[in-house]
Amino acid sequence: MKLGGRTLLEQAISRGQACGTDHLIVVTNQDHLFLTQGLLAEMADPPAPHYLLEPKGRNTAPAIALAALACRQQHGDDAVMLVLPADHLIPDTESFVANALEAARHALDGHLMVFGIQPTGPETGFGYIEVAKVGRQTQTVLQFVEKPDLATAQEYLATGRYYWNSGMFCFTAGTLLTALEQLAPDVLSAAQQAMEYAQTKPMSLPDGAATPLVTRFETHSFGKQPDISIDYAVMERAKNVMLVPARFGWSDVGAWPAVAQAHTPDASGNTLGAAEHIDWVAVNTTGTHVHIDSHGHKVVATVGVKDLVVVDTPDALLVTSKQEAQNVKRVVDALKERHANSPQYQSTVLPPEVHRPWGTYATLKEEEGYKVKRITVRPGQSLSLQYHHQRAEHWVVVRGRGLVQIGDVEYPTRPGEYRHIPLQEKHRLTNTGHDELVLIEVQCGDYLGEDDIVRLSDTYGRV
Repeated sequence: MKLGGRTLLEQAISRGQACGTDHLIVVTNQDHLFLTQGLLAEMADPPAPHYLLEPKGRNTAPAIALAALACRQQHGDDAVMLVLPADHLIPDTESFVANALEAARHALDGHLMVFGIQPTGPETGFGYIEVAKVGRQTQTVLQFVEKPDLATAQEYLATGRYYWNSGMFCFTAGTLLTALEQLAPDVLSAAQQAMEYAQTKPMSLPDGAATPLVTRFETHSFGKQPDISIDYAVMERAKNVMLVPARFGWSDVGAWPAVAQAHTPDASGNTLGAAEHIDWVAVNTTGTHVHIDSHGHKVVATVGVKDLVVVDTPDALLVTSKQEAQNVKRVVDALKERHANSPQYQSTVLPPEVHRPWGTYATLKEEEGYKVKRITVRPGQSLSLQYHHQRAEHWVVVRGRGLVQIGDVEYPTRPGEYRHIPLQEKHRLTNTGHDELVLIEVQCGDYLGEDDIVRLSDTYGRV
């Protein structure tokens, strides 16, 4: 998501770079590699990251443990790690850097550092951290407490001893791994085993960009890691935890009301995200946030509503009150359970526009027996040489210039020209022009899942 013209991930990486380093480790799901790589490629001065690709999510303790093991292997025990979630909005980079450098100094003295946010209200969506007294000084943490109910949150604010837990941390790799060994040996042992069976290779980038490292984990050993947060595993039990009070503006945009707060409201308190090609007509509407991601022009009308969040993407529609927006995760859980054994349903895994190393694809329409996609290919890039067991495909180039291989024959293809890919016939698409190539693909068959791809050769090493 872009806020203020830049993605939240780009903003998090830029904050790290502002602290004086280009050594970047990105922990993300394996399905998000090419999306992440594409976002980094848009940065003015992108670092060459080390990607740790999770087959499935295992919470923050395993993720940070794996990152610490990778960091120690590359830079030693004394390397300072700054752990930044990629869903925070922090406009004041200069103040953030000052806080981060202060945290790093204490980290080098063997402390586990957490960034605390001074509460602005009795928020029930955050964990809290108790100290002797809220102030400007770095101080020892007395205890971590879980997300409270409203009455308890009000009590916390009245005492003047509690910060919000930002989820941002700073420590040396050695200090964190020692804490895991003492307090959560099962987490450390499982992470070490996952690393032992992992494969790390340079990522092939045809455009000559800085080469990142990619670590892929073996699914079975990775899945043995406990599903536990770093707070539960280490921070709540360690004796050497200190808090740096944040002297910068901060918003955790992990929920839609926080996204709405990051936009400028109109006179009625309404906010609009992703406004390209959108006409919003708001009649008797107050305090409502609308986010639309559409392939073309769309009119959105709200009449007589208050404090809603409306999110419309090509494959899903969400309508929720702001008060209930935290419960979106229950929708995700329900979808996962409903489609656990149906790989063609990937609503909880893939976004409407899916990024690949060569470009993107988006599903425009799908019904029984057919699917329509919009495919983009960057200049000089090509899809893998592949075939499908259960579907034929029909391709029409609508913009750009490409080379379509069908069997052993190659066909130069321009806008308006059509190619048919028979069932089980090998094929490949290459952008031979200087501009983005846009293709409309119609798939026909009894099964149209993304797993029906047999790659024969691939520029990006995915065979």
